Amino acid sequence: MEQTNTLLTALSAVAALVYGLVLTGRPPSVTRTLVKAVAVGALAVLAFLSGAPWLLAAGLLLCAAGDAFLAGDPRRWLTPGLGAFLLGHVLYIFLFQEMRDPALEMTLPQLAGCIAVGAAAVAMLARLWKALGTMRPAVILYVIAIAVMVGSSFLLGAFYWPAMVGAVAFMASDAILAIDLFREEKLLGSDRLTRWAVWFLYYGGQAGIAYAFLRQPF
Repeated sequence: MEQTNTLLTALSAVAALVYGLVLTGRPPSVTRTLVKAVAVGALAVLAFLSGAPWLLAAGLLLCAAGDAFLAGDPRRWLTPGLGAFLLGHVLYIFLFQEMRDPALEMTLPQLAGCIAVGAAAVAMLARLWKALGTMRPAVILYVIAIAVMVGSSFLLGAFYWPAMVGAVAFMASDAILAIDLFREEKLLGSDRLTRWAVWFLYYGGQAGIAYAFLRQPF
């Protein structure tokens, strides 16, 4: 089992690097889709085989499906991609709530973090609003879901700090992607930098969430 886990971890990392450094700027293809989906899909399999909470494995699997959709033309496959990620966020929310110690009360830093995430979500929607058009309802729902997901991660115990960092990275990736898709604005005017930031923040976020729950026996 340990060897299998090591192979799956390596497969995920290699797929992430190949996609991020080689395939992000290339036209849609079967290879591009498979490599992108394998990066997070391998983490889903790893979570399942390791006996991690099923909500983690299912959330990762749904996000891998979202990756497959968005590996094609994002404007064509944006709606099903958003749907897959939305469901993934919902499962993460339930996961974080399930793993939270109900005896612990919310601290001031946690409250401040949740307020900051809410403010960031409102600012993101304000920046995108005029460019969203008919996508407004879907994007509003998605932004609410990811903001709640990030806020929920802040309520976990300190042991789960990788999940908190991962959730923030996930939201940052989505913000950069949304601004690129709807406003056609690049980070520092660079398409390559934008693609790298979107992918590596996203993958790092998923890896952080997975690692938080895979580094302990179940």
